[in-house]
Formats: sequence, structure tokens, C-alpha cells
Amino acid sequence: MSDYGSTPPPPPGGGDGGYSAPPPPAGGMGGPVDHPKGITILVLGILSLVCCSPLGIAALVMGNNALKEIDAQPGRYSNRQLVQIGRILGIIGIVFLVISILWVVFFGGLAVLSGSSSTSP
Repeated sequence: MSDYGSTPPPPPGGGDGGYSAPPPPAGGMGGPVDHPKGITILVLGILSLVCCSPLGIAALVMGNNALKEIDAQPGRYSNRQLVQIGRILGIIGIVFLVISILWVVFFGGLAVLSGSSSTSP
């Protein structure tokens, strides 16, 4: 008896027509992932505009560090734009902080000067 001319056995894996999911990439590395601090930086940037301007400093520092990490490994992280937006919002929050400090110092100084220079009859 010879096997020549007989039909080959069906492929393993059931009756799905031979289509299956591709194997995972070697080394367990998938596509780019979001930077773990991206959402935090964005939230800090938004909060620095809405209610607490000093949070802009944290958004700026964390954003700069995250951008350095993203630039060091370009294919690893996918949310560079989100980090940049949070960083820019942090910069705007810092500008608001500086303007508000100058406002208080300038008009507070004017109030002190105008109060001390007046004499009562």
C-alpha cells in the first residue's frame, strides 16, 4: 500500500476555513502604547487653567520628562500629542499664575501706598 494519490488530512484548527489570528510578535512587544503619565499631565494642565494655577508647574515638569522619554524611544509610546497638549496647558496656567501674582502685588502695593499717604484732618 502506498500513500501516493490519497487525499491529505485536513489542517488542524477546526473548520474556520484556514483563517486564524496572526501570532503575537516576537518578544511579547505589541504596538505602541500610551505613556502612563499622559492622562495625568493633561488633567494637571486643565486644572491649572480652571482652578489651581500652581498645578501648571507640575504639568510642565512632568510633561518635559514624559516628552524626553517618548523621544528616547520613538516607537514605544503613541500619545505624544496628548502630553504636548497637557504641557502647553500647564505653561498657560503658569502665565496666569504670574499675571495674578503681579496683579495682587501691583494693586496691593497701590492700596498700601494710597492708604499710607492719606492724612486725616
